[in-house]
This record gives sequence, C-alpha cells and structure tokens, in this order.
Amino acid sequence: FLFGSHKDLCQYILILTSQLGGPQLRVFRTNFFIQLVWPGVAQPEDTVQFRIPMEMTKVDLRNYLESIYNVPVAAVRTRVQYGSNKRRDHRNVRIKKPDYKVAYVQLAHGQTFTFPDLFPEKDQSPEGSTERQQRQSSDPWRGGVPNWFGL
Repeated sequence: FLFGSHKDLCQYILILTSQLGGPQLRVFRTNFFIQLVWPGVAQPEDTVQFRIPMEMTKVDLRNYLESIYNVPVAAVRTRVQYGSNKRRDHRNVRIKKPDYKVAYVQLAHGQTFTFPDLFPEKDQSPEGSTERQQRQSSDPWRGGVPNWFGL
C-alpha cells in the first residue's frame, strides 16, 4: 500500500488493530503509581496495604500485581481515605490535602509478606558505655560542658 502522508498510515494501523482478530494491544508501562505502606494497625501476614490513585480499580490493581510483579492475589478490598483539612494558610483559609485510596491486598494461599528489617538493633556493649561515661566526666569542675567548648 502507498500512503499519502504519515496521518493516513496511522489511521490505517488504528483500523487494523481495532478490527476483530487484530493484534492485541499490550501495555508495557502503566500510568499508575502504587505505594506499599506500613499498616496503621496490625494486619495478618498475608495482607498487604497499598496507597493507590483514585482512578485505579480493584481489577486494575489485581492485574498490575499479577502481570508486572508476578504476585498471586486472592482478594482486593479498597476504601477512600478523606484528606485532612485542618491546616490553614496565612489568610486563615483551610487547606485540604487530597483524598487517596487505600487498598488491602490479600495474597494467595501460602503467601506471606513481612517488611524487611532495614535497621537492625545494635548490641549495647558494656565497654563502649563506660568509655563514653569516662569521656563525658573527664573534669568534674566543668559542670557537664564538653571539652571542645572550652578555650
């Protein structure tokens, strides 16, 4: 086929893809951004909480997790969280934070999720604490003022 312009070619491709039996449209990147958040109250190990856009539906979230991240999903529950409007500006006018949607995703049977321990607890060694106490109490006449503050 010969096309007169680029516009004619684009229209022809659009007609081919929208016909029955045409190639399936694929989305490689989505316009949605989801956030994995720490739940406010304790949740079961198979439940994960996300903050998602208001336009995203339960089916969208399920497809997003299963197709992009290969996470098996059993159920999705959502709720809309009202954004607070307690803040005020310099004219004493209320400033409202935007509403957002919270999704509770229940993972498939046998799947669990726990947040990784990014900051493990350090061992308090007794020799380190005595060294610090000795360094702080070097001169009893200074009254707790550190050495670097003196002349």
